[in-house]
Order: sequence, then C-alpha cells, then structure tokens
Amino acid sequence: MTPIVDTHQHLWDLNRFTLPWLPLDGPLTRSHTMADYLEAALGLPLTKTVYMEVAVTPSQQREEAAYVLDLCRRDDNPMAGAVIGGDPASPDFEAYLNATAQDHHVKGVRHSLPTDPAGDPRCLREEYLRGLRMLGERGLSFDLLTSSSSLPVAAQVARACPDTRFILDHCGNPDVQATDRSEWQRGIEELAAEPHVLCKISGIVASARPGAWSAEDLEPFVTHCADAFGRDRIVFGSDWPVCTRTASLREWVEALTEIVSGWSESDRRKLFYENAVRYYRL
Repeated sequence: MTPIVDTHQHLWDLNRFTLPWLPLDGPLTRSHTMADYLEAALGLPLTKTVYMEVAVTPSQQREEAAYVLDLCRRDDNPMAGAVIGGDPASPDFEAYLNATAQDHHVKGVRHSLPTDPAGDPRCLREEYLRGLRMLGERGLSFDLLTSSSSLPVAAQVARACPDTRFILDHCGNPDVQATDRSEWQRGIEELAAEPHVLCKISGIVASARPGAWSAEDLEPFVTHCADAFGRDRIVFGSDWPVCTRTASLREWVEALTEIVSGWSESDRRKLFYENAVRYYRL
C-alpha cells in the first residue's frame, strides 16, 4: 500500500484545553488523544502526521504549541510536525512566533481567514498581510481555513503574499450535498492559479450525508481540485476526529483510495506521501 502522511491530525484534551467552538454535548465533545488516533489508524500504512491546531482559547495557544511539540519530539507516535494557531494581525504575533516557532517541528500557522464577502475582509488589511508575509520570511506556511464563498478573497490574500506558501484546507469547504457547484469550482480555479498555493484533500467527507454517502459522491470534488492544482500541489489530510461525524479514518482513506485508483502509482504516492514530505518539510 502507498505510505501515508496525514497532514491534518487534530488532537484535544478537554482536561487541559478549552475549545470555544465545541458544543456542550455531542459525539466530538470528549478528549481525543494520540492513543485514540493510533487505534483509529490501526492497519493503515500511516508513517507520519502533522498536527493541526484546534482553535483553543487564544490565551492557551502557547500551551497548545508546547503540548504538541512535546509529542513531536517523542518516538512513540508518528507526529513529525505541527501547524500551530495564531492571529497574523495580532500586535504580539512576532513575539508569539519568536517564542513558539523556533522549534523545527513547527511547520506553519493556521487561523480561520476573517472574510466577509459583503463587507470589509479583515484578512486584506495591512496588519493581517504583514503577519502572513512574516511567515514566509521565516520559511513557515499558512493553512487557509475559509468558506467556499470566500475563495476569491483567499486568492487576493495569496496574491498579496507571493513569498508565503499557502495550503487550502478541506478542498475549500464545498457543500458536498449541494447540486450547484459552480461558485466553488470557480473559486478553486482562481486560487489554484497562484503557484504558491496547495490544496489539502481533506474535510469533504464530513459534509457528506451521514450513513448514505459513497466514494462516488466525493469523487467530483477530489477530481476538480486535482485537475485545478495539479498532482504536485495536493496533499492528503484525515481531519480526524472531525471526519468521524460521517466516516471513520479507515473509511475516508479507503474512499479516497478508491477515487484515485485510476491514477498512476507515482501520482497516488504524491497525494498520500511525497508532496506532504516536501511541502511540510518532514
């Protein structure tokens, strides 16, 4: 089987961290630890993972970084890098990077892109762009978390920061159950025109119809992203445990494997392993 790098591994310990976005009750409202992840990944050819920040209370971001960097340094798990949380527009952003990003395991930063198509997108203000450019100067990437309707704004951000590598999470968050995909398709094509932007094939199973989805439902989204970005600018991510709202980690991997079964072995290896090793510097 093709070796796998999971570029989107979430973990959270609710005894240590507060996640304001997490509902008070629900299937995700419990701690999800490395041990839980390893159990979910049992039998899969998973060789490395990249931790993805989980939007903890901002005051806990440094503690979150310390927590995952400790995991990266240990040899009892596959975590090889981390994308930490942080607000590029914060006046303390440079000091925050100085305190947390000196460790070579820190590969980048993620922050939910503050966009408002009907108003003034905060992500296009100079203080936000300055923080994003700072990442590029340090050799760090920025994971783009945005809605499908805001993909054109994300493209503007990327154009304003040509020396920073961007990685689009979750195929741009399309609604897998929607019948009209045209707006999302155009947004993907516009963002893919920027050569320093990658696309993460992740997240789409979470918006599929629970208990009634198939690989065929997801295939158009994978294919469009792969065609727009090319086989050299796509990476795999599990989005575990969020994916478990509709699929286990194994079910998502098996569905994606089925979708790309007609690709060459070289292209499958790029998607699941080689591109992640190169772009996340693993």
